Amino acid sequence: MKPKAKSFLIVTASVGSGHEKAAAAVAESIKKQQPDAVINIIDFMSMKTSWVNAFMKSCYLNMLYFVPNLYEFMYQFTSGKKKGGFVKWAMSSVIVYSMKTLIRKYRPDTIICTHPFPADAVSHLLEHKRADFDSCAIITDYSVHQMWVCPKLNHYFVAIDSMREQLVEFGISRDIIHVSGIPVSETFCHSYDKALCRQELSLDTDMPVVLMMGGGLGLGGMDAAMDQLEKIKMKLQLLVIAGRNEDLKKKVEAFAAKSHHNIITWGYTDKVPVMMAASDILITKPGALTLTEAMSLGLPMVLHEPIPGPETDNARFMSEGGMAVWLHSGDSLSKIIGDLLAHPEKLKEMNQNSLKYRRTDAAKEIAKRMS
Repeated sequence: MKPKAKSFLIVTASVGSGHEKAAAAVAESIKKQQPDAVINIIDFMSMKTSWVNAFMKSCYLNMLYFVPNLYEFMYQFTSGKKKGGFVKWAMSSVIVYSMKTLIRKYRPDTIICTHPFPADAVSHLLEHKRADFDSCAIITDYSVHQMWVCPKLNHYFVAIDSMREQLVEFGISRDIIHVSGIPVSETFCHSYDKALCRQELSLDTDMPVVLMMGGGLGLGGMDAAMDQLEKIKMKLQLLVIAGRNEDLKKKVEAFAAKSHHNIITWGYTDKVPVMMAASDILITKPGALTLTEAMSLGLPMVLHEPIPGPETDNARFMSEGGMAVWLHSGDSLSKIIGDLLAHPEKLKEMNQNSLKYRRTDAAKEIAKRMS
């Protein structure tokens, strides 16, 4: 008799694109390792899952857009065990009901969480013995915040060694913490020929290529960055990904009409691996998944406009590791880009540092351990 196919519930959050990308990468690897597996990927913060969760998502996005300093305050306020623990308890009492609904509907053997809210709901259910399944959290940043501390989960997957130590300090058993790296799609995990990628994108093979990204939501001060790049006299090929931000896309297209650079604009696209492989430098806000994708391909980075809190930690890790230049207030983007392009040995060193730190088997390792 053929054994029953294993059921996986992968719970993510549509807050930016990083959590969703990590979820998709792990699902991709599970399907390759277990073709018969039943895999459901659920957006925990969607209206379809829960109007309460969707309302919290709306509050979060509005806070980031209108009052980022308040978000930074909340991030720091909840970072300690006492204050963070109280906030987590209050949230768990609300969001646990939507998790119970998902479990009743999908009856999973394994739950994988790429966002702290569903991870905490799962931990809450396990603590009160209201569920029986294997579980894990995949932390999609380069540091650990108190909100990720969910003691009853069976496994943790983290990006770097220091995060394991952070979790241990929060009381998580070292035995369940795996330093896997952050999972990215297989399309970012193999080599590309730069010249061929430029040909595919109809780019000049000899002119410098700078890629600009703002994450899935198109954030990151990209319009201001373009004003800075206009000061560079050398003609550049600028590939600008505006994500789902249609207003930004229109602004870039209007800017391109008067720029002396060759500017090509995309909205949301699946050609990111090819664009990264074709580029000399990436300018981006430091969302962890974008950074990990670039690191996997050895692409040097210039980081700006981090969301206060986790993205600041991401920028710190990348800059201290020599994979990126972190643009601080008062720094000149045009000067930094011009200097890097004038000194290819610096770009080569950043490339080598990225290849040293990358962990391209993260998704495979997670899928294997959770199988």
